[in-house]
Amino acid sequence: MTTPLNVPASQERWTPRLWGTLLVLCAAMFLDALDVSMVGVALPSIATDLGLTTSTLQWIVSGYILGYGGLLLLGGRAADLLGRRRVFLIALAVFALASLLGGLVDSGPLLIASRFIKGLSAAFTAPAGLSIITTTFKEGPQRNRALSIYTTCAATGFSMGLVLSGLLTEVSWRLTMLLPAPIALLALLAGMRLIPQSSREDSGKGYDVPGAVLGTVSMLLLVFTVVQAPEAGWASARTLLSFLATALLIAAFVAVERRSSHPLIRLGVLRSGSQIRANLGAAFFFGSYVGFQFLVTQYMQSLLGWSALQTALAFLPAGALVALSSTKIGSVVDRFGTPRVIATGFTLLVIAYALFLQIDLTPSYAAVILPSMLLLGAACALVFPSLNIQATSGVEDHEQGMVSGLLNTSIQVGGAIFLAVVTAVVTAGGETGRSPQEVLDSFLPGLMVVTAIAAAGLVITLTGLRARRAAQHTVVVAKSASGSGSVREDDAADERVGARN
Repeated sequence: MTTPLNVPASQERWTPRLWGTLLVLCAAMFLDALDVSMVGVALPSIATDLGLTTSTLQWIVSGYILGYGGLLLLGGRAADLLGRRRVFLIALAVFALASLLGGLVDSGPLLIASRFIKGLSAAFTAPAGLSIITTTFKEGPQRNRALSIYTTCAATGFSMGLVLSGLLTEVSWRLTMLLPAPIALLALLAGMRLIPQSSREDSGKGYDVPGAVLGTVSMLLLVFTVVQAPEAGWASARTLLSFLATALLIAAFVAVERRSSHPLIRLGVLRSGSQIRANLGAAFFFGSYVGFQFLVTQYMQSLLGWSALQTALAFLPAGALVALSSTKIGSVVDRFGTPRVIATGFTLLVIAYALFLQIDLTPSYAAVILPSMLLLGAACALVFPSLNIQATSGVEDHEQGMVSGLLNTSIQVGGAIFLAVVTAVVTAGGETGRSPQEVLDSFLPGLMVVTAIAAAGLVITLTGLRARRAAQHTVVVAKSASGSGSVREDDAADERVGARN
C-alpha cells in the first residue's frame, strides 16, 4: 500500500508530519512497556490497600499478560483486515479508558479486569503500530532507522517505568495506574491528525472466523497454563491436561489455517528461516530478561534491603544506554546485517548474566552490578531493533500486521514461559523460614537458568550467520558461472542477503 507519507529510500530528511506519526506510534509502545514495568513495584502497596492475597495479587500482572499474549495473533491480523489506523486508534482509546478505570477501582477483581482490558488493547496497538511503520517507511535504511527508534522507546519506557513507579508509589499506587491515561489520550488526539489512512485488505473471500477463535483460545489457554503452572505444579493433572488441550487446539488451528482461503496466519511465512529465527530469538531474549529482572529486583529489595527507587536506579544505566543509542542502531544494521548484530547482542547478554553470577550478600556495584547493566543495555539496543527489522523484511504490506502479531506473540509467550520456569527453579526449595544466604543460594540456580536461556538464544542466532554465508556463496557462484557482474554488484547482493537473513 502506498500512502502520502511513504518516503523514497533516497530521501534523507523526514517531514515534520512523518516525525509526528512516528512519535505517536512510539508513544503507544512506550506506554505498553511503561505499564508493564510500573505495576511490579506498586504490588505491595496494592495488596495492603485492597487487602489482596498473594494468589490474587499475581493476577494483576498475569491478567495483563493473558490479554496481551492471548490476543496478539488476532490483533495483528485485524490490523491487516480492518485497517491499521482504525485498529490502532480504537485500541489506544480503550487503553486510555482502562488506565483510568484501573486507578479508580476499589476492589481486586475490578483491578484485574482493568489490567486484562489493557493487555487486550495492547495486543491490538502493538502489531498495528509496527505494521504502520513498516508500510509507511520503505524497506532499507529509512525503515531500519524508524524501527530502531520505535523499539528503543519500548526499552526506555520499561526502564523509566521502574523509576517512575518508585517515585509515584511513595505517594499512591493509584498514580502508577492513572499516569498512562493522559499520555494515551494525547497520543490518540495526535494520531487522529497525523497517522495516514490505510486501506483494508480485500476480504471478498471471507474472514477466517474459525481460525481467529481457535488461535485466540489456544494462545489464551497456553499463557494461562504457563502462568498458573508454578502454583498448581508442573506435573499436576490440571497443568498436564491444560497443556494437552492447548496442543489439541493448536493442531486444530493449523488444520483450519491450511484449508482456509483467507487464513489468520499464512503458514508459508513459517517456512522462512529468518522468520523462525526472529521469533525464537525474541522469545528467548525477552524471556531471559524478564526472568533476570524478576530475580534481581527480589535480590536487591529482599536481600540487600534497597528501596524500590534504589532498585530502579540500579537498572537505569541499561535504559539510558538504550535511549542514547536509538538513532545509531539502524545504520549499524545497514552495514553489518541483522544476523551479525543479533548474534553480537546475544553474546553481550550472556556475558552480562554470567558476570552477575558473582553476586553475594555484599556485592560491589562498580565491579559487578554496573558492568552487567551496561552490557544488558548494549544487548537490548542491538537485539530488539534488529529482530523487528528481520521479522518485517521482505514481507508484503498486506501481511505486515500478521508478522508483527507473530513477533509480539513470541515475545509475550516467551516471557511468560521462561519466567514461570525461572520462578519454579527458585521456589523449588520452599519460600519461608530461610536465612539470607539460603535465599541467595536459591536465586543463583535461577540466574544460571537465565544465562542458559540466553545462551540457547545465541545458538539459534548463530544459525542465521551460517545461512547468510551459504546464501552469499550461492550468489558468488552464480555470478562466476554467468561471467557477469562486478564487485559492487556482488557487495550489493551480499547486503540484500544480510537483510533477508
